Amino acid sequence: MTKEQTWSQRFESALHPAIARFNASINFDIELIEYDLTGSQAHAQMLAHTGIISKEEGEQLIAGLDQVRQEYRQGKFQPGVDAEDVHFAVERRLTEIVGDVGKKLHTARSRNDQVGTDTRLYLRDQIQQIKNQLREFQGILLNIAEKNVETLIPGYTHLQRAQPLSLAHHLLAYFQMAQRDWERLSDVSRRVNISPLGCGALAGTTFPIDRHYTAKLLKFDNIYANSLDGVSDRDFAIEFLCAASLIMVHLSRLAEEVILWSSEEFRFVTLKDSCATGSSIMPQKKNPDVPELVRGKTGRVFGHLQAMLVIMKGLPLAYNKDLQEDKEGLFDSVNTVKACLQAMTILLESGLEFRTQRLGEAVTEDFSNATDVADYLAARGVPFREAYNLVGKVVKTSIATGKLLKDLTLDEWQQVHPAFAADIYQAISPHQVVAARNSYGGTGFAQVHEALIAARAQVSQESE
Repeated sequence: MTKEQTWSQRFESALHPAIARFNASINFDIELIEYDLTGSQAHAQMLAHTGIISKEEGEQLIAGLDQVRQEYRQGKFQPGVDAEDVHFAVERRLTEIVGDVGKKLHTARSRNDQVGTDTRLYLRDQIQQIKNQLREFQGILLNIAEKNVETLIPGYTHLQRAQPLSLAHHLLAYFQMAQRDWERLSDVSRRVNISPLGCGALAGTTFPIDRHYTAKLLKFDNIYANSLDGVSDRDFAIEFLCAASLIMVHLSRLAEEVILWSSEEFRFVTLKDSCATGSSIMPQKKNPDVPELVRGKTGRVFGHLQAMLVIMKGLPLAYNKDLQEDKEGLFDSVNTVKACLQAMTILLESGLEFRTQRLGEAVTEDFSNATDVADYLAARGVPFREAYNLVGKVVKTSIATGKLLKDLTLDEWQQVHPAFAADIYQAISPHQVVAARNSYGGTGFAQVHEALIAARAQVSQESE
């Protein structure tokens, strides 16, 4: 005896067992069950509201779906491959609970608009969770930054020493990246929150449904205006994966810096035992596994974005089975982003410590104040390009003699140009070099204090 199939009696025999396994999505789309139940309850309520089914039947369906939800949460409802997908699994169990009235649930609905609805409900929820995590991540960045406004750190371009920075300013760069991520997710959410329910398989339905009613019940902002587009659109998922990829880019960049900073070559941070591991053979090692994993997992999310683009690029309207492949990558990307945000937040909050003495020493070991010497001359009337070339010669000579700029005597400075005076030493001290960069958005301490105030206001604003 063959098990009941989701499709009609047009077929005379069951699927080959291997093909049934190949075709089934229940092993991963079970992730959608809570959202499927919520969407199905709204659909049942609408069917009763419009008179397509009776009020009593609607109440039976809603109560039965509540029971399925409780059974799932208690671990009593665990459908297998024979259910094919989460939608049929729910409907079959519902019918076992409430009898033949359960077979009315699918009236005026297709699995095509059903799965589209479920996926949007899922992603809407997950986006809000990720936005909350981004706010927490930003909060930790601010906590560290507020304690380190006047802690100096070498700034780099081309991974070569460039100019000293306020450590707070450096961390606020990542705050701004996360802020764009938060805003980008808010924008994506607006296009996620559109209901395809009622689009049917592709052409709508002959029943007098009320799509706005279900959209309101499910708190969608709008409904799809075209049924073909409604069941086949995955732009919202692609947009989310783009946003997720950028979140991972930003986390990976920070991870790479932490990896560098924790090395013996930099020694800017110390990794705490709670967020580091050791070597199986080298007892002295303390490995930055957390940032390395974040850096590595970034490629997974990029891959899922590429896969989704490839899935969609050649699909004719409307629904095609290829779209079953949209879920695993989407689910994994959501889980990966959430896990990486959590790990990096913990790492920043309690897994590393900045070595402020080492950082202070680092900004005195190089020629990153050379631009300030040129600026010093330019402020005294020397054309900047001329000043630039003069300082370049000074740096070249200093390197040859094993000196830093701070080691030159006033007489040596004045041999370069008579505009130099005793205040040159104050002008090129690392603290003054940073403080002087007081242009809007710069690393000057006054600007950083203002930036911190503005950043706190962004973090404290209510979520959309």
